[in-house]
Amino acid sequence: MLIFIENTPRAYAWGSTEALPDMLGTAPTGEPQAELWLGTHPGSPAHVAKATPVQHTLIDLVESDPERYGVDGGPLPFLLKVLAIGAPLSLQVHPNREQAAAGFAAEERAGVPRDARERNYCDPTHKPELLVALTEVTALSGFRDLAHAREDLLLLAAAARELGRAAGAAGFERAACRLVGRDAGELRRDFLTWVFSREAAISDALACLSEVLAAAESGVLGFWERALEEGAVDPDRLAALRALAAAHPGDPGVLVSLLLHLVRLAPGEAIYLGAGQIHAYLSGVAVEVMASSDNVLRAGLTQKHVDIGELCRIVDTGELADPRFTAERLGHGVLAWRPAVPEFQLVRARVREAEAEAGSGYAASEAATRVDLPAHAPVVLVVTAGKVRIERSDAQPAEVVSARRGQSLYVSAGEPICITGHGEVFLATVGVGER
Repeated sequence: MLIFIENTPRAYAWGSTEALPDMLGTAPTGEPQAELWLGTHPGSPAHVAKATPVQHTLIDLVESDPERYGVDGGPLPFLLKVLAIGAPLSLQVHPNREQAAAGFAAEERAGVPRDARERNYCDPTHKPELLVALTEVTALSGFRDLAHAREDLLLLAAAARELGRAAGAAGFERAACRLVGRDAGELRRDFLTWVFSREAAISDALACLSEVLAAAESGVLGFWERALEEGAVDPDRLAALRALAAAHPGDPGVLVSLLLHLVRLAPGEAIYLGAGQIHAYLSGVAVEVMASSDNVLRAGLTQKHVDIGELCRIVDTGELADPRFTAERLGHGVLAWRPAVPEFQLVRARVREAEAEAGSGYAASEAATRVDLPAHAPVVLVVTAGKVRIERSDAQPAEVVSARRGQSLYVSAGEPICITGHGEVFLATVGVGER
C-alpha cells in the first residue's frame, strides 16, 4: 500500500522559523520548527493523512497487522527526519547497543521516571544516525588531531594577552597544556571532565572569549590578521566559535568544540554517526535517518541534563580520520548511504521528465527519467524537491500516487515501486547489516 503520512514539526529552540514551513507549504508560525519525524517512534509517531475522521498513527497501522505493516512483526526500526537547524544543537554522544540496554535497565531498577530531566537512557536501543545535507550544513563531528586544538587555544591565548586579558590568556594556555603528553584518548577524556569542573581558569577563558572573537572580527589584532593571511586561523572555525559563544555564552562546550572536526557539507554530502562519536549540528537543512531511539548523552551547548561522567564512560575518544560518509551509486539518478547497521539505509532518487534539461536545483545528468526500487521491507519516503509519481504497477490492484515537495508516504513491503516525474525523493528502509 502507498499511504500518505504527515506530522507536526517539533518546536525545539534550535529550529529554523522558515525552513520547514517552506518545505511543507505551510505558513510560518514565528516559532522555531526543528524536526519533522516520519516513523513509529512513540515520542512523535507520524499520522496517516486524511484516512478517517478519527486520527490514526503509523503505530496504529502497524499494530492492526504487524506482519503486513511492521518489520519482523514489530514497529519500524528506523526513524526518518527532516532537520531545520537554525541554531547549534547540543554536543552529544549516543550509546552502543550494549550500553543502551544496560543503562536503561539500571535506571529502570533505580526507579528513575522515564520523563525525568536527569534520565540518560529513554529506551534500551542504540542510536546510530546518518545525515544528508539538503542545503549547506555545518557540523562538529568526531575528534581531530590534538595538535590542531592546541594551536587554536594558543592563538586565543595570544589574542587575550594582546587585549590585556591576562586571566583569560592563562585560561586558554592552561587548556592547551592539558592536551600535551600521555595517550591522546586519555587526554580527550580528561579534558572533557576538566572543562566541566568549574575551575577558575575555565571561567576566565570563557569570560573573555566573546571579546577576543569580536576583536578578531574587527581587525584590531595585528598578529591575528597575519595569522589569517598565513592560514594559521581557519575562518570557518572562527565563525563557528562566534556562533557557539553567542548562542551559549560561558558554556564549557564551546571549548570542547575545538577538539572536534568542523565539517561543511555541500548538498548531497553525508556524515554517519556511530556509537560514541561526539557531534553537534550547527546550521542548515538536512534529511536524517537513525535507529528508532532517543538515547542522548550531552556535553554542553544545552540547557538540558548534562552527565559528563556517563558521557566520558561511553564516548569514543579515538581520532576520526574523515567525518564524511560516501554514497554508493545504485544506478542513474540513484544514490544510497548504507552503513553496516541492520536498522536503516537511505536512498536518494532524482527523476526528470524526458524533455527537461534540468531537475529541481540539479543537473539533468544527475536525474533519470524513471527509477525502479525494491520494497522488500516497509519504506518511508519524503519528497524534497519538485513533484513525482510513485507507482506499483505489479500490485493487485495497481497503485499510483502523485506527491509534491514536502509530502511523505509509508510504503508497505511488497512489489517494487517506480518513481517518475520531476523531483527528488529520499527513501528510508531497513539496513544491509545483520539482523
